Amino acid sequence: MNRWLLAPLLAFASSVVAAQTPPSDGELGGLWALETQFASFPSGELVVEQSRGRWQATFAGRTALVEASGDRLAATFPDAIGAFRGKRPAGDGPLEGFWLRPGAFEDPRFPGGATSPFATAITLEQDGRHRWRGAVRTLPTPIRLYLKIFRNEEGMWLAAFRDPDQNQNLGASRFRVTEAGGKLAFSLPNEAGGFDVAFEGVRVPGTGAIRLPWPTAGHEVELHPTTPERTQAFLPRPAGEPAYAYRAPDALDDGWPVARASAVGLDEAALAVAVRKIIDGDPAARAPSLVHSMLVARGGRLILEEYFFGYTRDTPHDTRSAGKTFSSVLMGAARRQGVDIGPESRIVELLADRGPFANPDPRKAQITLAHLMTHTAGLACNDNDEASPGNEDTMSTQRAQPDWWKYALDLPMAHDPGVRYAYCSANTHLVSGALTAATGTWLPELFDRALARPLGFGEWHWMLTPTGEGYLGGGAFLHPRDLLKVGQLYLDGGTWRGQRIVDESWIAESTASRIAVTPQTTGYSEEEFGNYYGRYEDALAWHLGTLSLGDRSVRTFAATGNGGQLLVVAPELGLAMVFTGGNYRQGGIWSQWPQTLVGEALAAGLGPVPARAR
Repeated sequence: MNRWLLAPLLAFASSVVAAQTPPSDGELGGLWALETQFASFPSGELVVEQSRGRWQATFAGRTALVEASGDRLAATFPDAIGAFRGKRPAGDGPLEGFWLRPGAFEDPRFPGGATSPFATAITLEQDGRHRWRGAVRTLPTPIRLYLKIFRNEEGMWLAAFRDPDQNQNLGASRFRVTEAGGKLAFSLPNEAGGFDVAFEGVRVPGTGAIRLPWPTAGHEVELHPTTPERTQAFLPRPAGEPAYAYRAPDALDDGWPVARASAVGLDEAALAVAVRKIIDGDPAARAPSLVHSMLVARGGRLILEEYFFGYTRDTPHDTRSAGKTFSSVLMGAARRQGVDIGPESRIVELLADRGPFANPDPRKAQITLAHLMTHTAGLACNDNDEASPGNEDTMSTQRAQPDWWKYALDLPMAHDPGVRYAYCSANTHLVSGALTAATGTWLPELFDRALARPLGFGEWHWMLTPTGEGYLGGGAFLHPRDLLKVGQLYLDGGTWRGQRIVDESWIAESTASRIAVTPQTTGYSEEEFGNYYGRYEDALAWHLGTLSLGDRSVRTFAATGNGGQLLVVAPELGLAMVFTGGNYRQGGIWSQWPQTLVGEALAAGLGPVPARAR
């Protein structure tokens, strides 16, 4: 989803990069940076208290009345800084709830769909008989744009714009840049063998800054001179850092046993080569790999954990469409708890209260959750087609129907269910409607209760729709260590540290092949197919593939998201891996990471699967 439209927001941002000594007259090469935020949402302490039968909450210097209905509490703070919803404890003890960060749908500062609202689970500890307090950490919205100007082998000045978070490059991997009279011209080659100016910038007198238009923003921004030593996110690792040598992950109180790679039969030298390959990558290259994190577990032990481009283990990362796989995990957890829901449940029956639906068609009644989870529902919905009425960006930016479940079921039918594969985020989001209806539970609360708490997740943030429902088309922010736990959960037959979350039978059922993605099933010609898909098979919100280990291949199932958000599980090897990254719209780059970084390291040396750590 294009949730980071910049135009309406950069007007509210202010640069936090201090200007360095400007280049001398005539000096064109160097590094410039813009580091800021889309918007600043406050974090801090939230206090909820009851006095004389009246509830109130305080946060960031504001006070809000708390509406109490049964055991439910809700408060909306002034100035659109956020809201709280929670459940009153039966007696003494913590107050569990959620902080709701506002977004484009409810904050007048952000027209045009620039940011989305998010729900974050919080715990308020009791601090007196009728008083609770706890910390609110809102999801930040960084903007980091870097400009490197350098000479190529022929002596031509080139410019590379790099954005590790959203992969905005101002329209090209590299530009030719020339300077005359304090003006900079950024040009691209034309068919005649010359260059056409794409846009121009200027030097800001006395500061060394470069002011230029950001095409996607619609107005000018300033980038200030800096050096690799003074910025954490331009290079994969800070300049001057000692040469990398393999190291075991840190042991934390998050449920992960850790071990050296050699203890689980993996070649530490080969893994070190893979990490150095990332560290040594040039971000100004034509097609750089923007790997933000790389984690590997085997035999129930975390054996590799590395972060790059300013990201750390404490940075919740956008999982993009890898979050779609939670539809499958949550369905398994709900079934385990006795909820009557499964692949053959019919979505129109579960969401009948949203009807009647537009574009009536008897085929809608045939759509099952399995069809939705395998992108074969037959609705007129294709994220790869901007003209498709169900396209994710179309659905998320329209304002006529804020209920996205109804929006999706109002779409016309394009094919019979189960016949045509078309990747469609609205399909998976409809599964959130099914889960919400079947369990009677708000989706973030279901995720918290069924998965996040049992697996000991740290900070996480769940995207919401305009009506405040949980979105399941992607976009949940998690710590990479926590995402990897889902892979280990499936390797351990549905248990995490002895606690059963899903049945083992569900793991087999949900990761079994349901459809092959081919030119025939997508309706594309052989020539067109490669522009949109690779050849693979889909299970229930899992993508099936293989990992090559020299002369043999092993089966994998994976959750994948745009930019390089990957959870890959190889049961035969007892291995799970996670990548996060910033190569958005560059699937040809990020889709190769499991093979080129881990697969090749495994081929260098792989012992038997050790006993599972408990």
